[in-house]
Amino acid sequence: MTTAAFVVLSLVLGGISYYVWSSPTSAVRTVVDAAATAVNPLAAQNASLQKNLSTAKKTIATQSGKLTSLQQQALAAQASTAKQLATAQQRAVSAEKALAQAKLQLASAKGALAANTAAGAKGSGASGTKSGTGGNSGTGGSGNGGGNIAPEPTPITAPTKAELLQPASRYYGMYTEQAPFNWATFDATSAKVGVQPNLVGYFSGWDETFRANAVTRAWQQGRLPMMTWESRPISAGNDSVDAPEYSLPKIIGGDFDAYLHQYAKDIVATGLPLAIRLDHEMNGVWYPWSETDGKGNSINGNSQGDYVKMWKHVHDVFQAEGANDLVIWVWAPNIVNNLPAQHKVDGYLPSLYPGDDYVDWVGLSGYLRPPYKADQSFTFDYTFTPSLDQLRAITKKPIVLAEVGASETQGHKTAWVTDFFNALGKPENDDIVGFSWFNLAVTSYVEGVRATNDWRIDSRADTLSAFIAGLTRPEDRFTLTPAS
Repeated sequence: MTTAAFVVLSLVLGGISYYVWSSPTSAVRTVVDAAATAVNPLAAQNASLQKNLSTAKKTIATQSGKLTSLQQQALAAQASTAKQLATAQQRAVSAEKALAQAKLQLASAKGALAANTAAGAKGSGASGTKSGTGGNSGTGGSGNGGGNIAPEPTPITAPTKAELLQPASRYYGMYTEQAPFNWATFDATSAKVGVQPNLVGYFSGWDETFRANAVTRAWQQGRLPMMTWESRPISAGNDSVDAPEYSLPKIIGGDFDAYLHQYAKDIVATGLPLAIRLDHEMNGVWYPWSETDGKGNSINGNSQGDYVKMWKHVHDVFQAEGANDLVIWVWAPNIVNNLPAQHKVDGYLPSLYPGDDYVDWVGLSGYLRPPYKADQSFTFDYTFTPSLDQLRAITKKPIVLAEVGASETQGHKTAWVTDFFNALGKPENDDIVGFSWFNLAVTSYVEGVRATNDWRIDSRADTLSAFIAGLTRPEDRFTLTPAS
């Protein structure tokens, strides 16, 4: 095709296209216009929806901020209310003490008046004067008082062991990372709750001497110290059962007698009571003082019956030194829920009990912790009742929930905390004298899987709120000392 022919063809085709598009009856134009007519409202509608979505997002952000602020205000008000309630309770107790003291003084004054009246009636002579010649001019009495004399240190006082064993109200305790040697975290959490704990828990190993300052610092704050005393080095991991130098047979055989005698003497020298939770969770399979694993195999060279022998041996050493007048012995197994089948049966736990003559309180370690079972309910009864039934079948000793916590994993913690306190108010649990909360976030390995559980009271705002509400329930009978 020549260039001229190509140009002519292009002009013809262009003319045809113009005619088709410009024709009012063009089918193509009709279709295109119809499509445009349909699309334009959709585009406008889409733009409107985008604008509404943007507005909704801004509204949600604003309302979320307001909700967070209101939640914080509600928590602050709740903690303040708890503190006010604790203050009122403390004032009532102080008033009762003052009234009792006034009555005692009145009785004393009446007695003195009666004695003076009787003496006056018997004497017939006149009373002598008090104008003797002795003065204050001796050479030792002319000082001008300019020297600064250091005040005597305030003596640390504590209730007797008998008073502590059967308290009028329950113990609310807490474990933090450094208490009782550093109160920072302990006091910060107490301030959020609005109530001060009257028990502090801490851990010590058998490679440590008795730390008297733990006991004195606790009682300076009016708190019962509860020491978890582990027969292994304090730095040992919780997943290690091999500690042959600390086996139960070696303790029974006297390898640690010098250490135990000195420890008991140091407690006596301090003169203050404490609770000792010796080798806890012995019915589990994760500590070197357990006797057997889930298949009946020995753990750490121990045999069946060794745990009771060890406990009695340690107790007897303390008895010889006079330390048992100050020590509350706490025998505290783990809850039975997740133990091997052999360790769950009713006959297993009694085989580890030293006897009422060697134990003051029985206790439990119990947590709401994953992994959860398909049939699990997130309640006090599911967590504790099977184990409490076994304890109560063994002894009538008071019960302390010696180590308690709940994980935030999967969001069941708030409901569990609420049910925990509800259960403590029931008559069947009147023998529970208190609990100590494990107030830490911990990363650990369970069956090789790394997991972090936040056990803290204030892990979430709703959890903290549930804790405050439960702790201040009158039927739960806790001592409410206001947090400073």
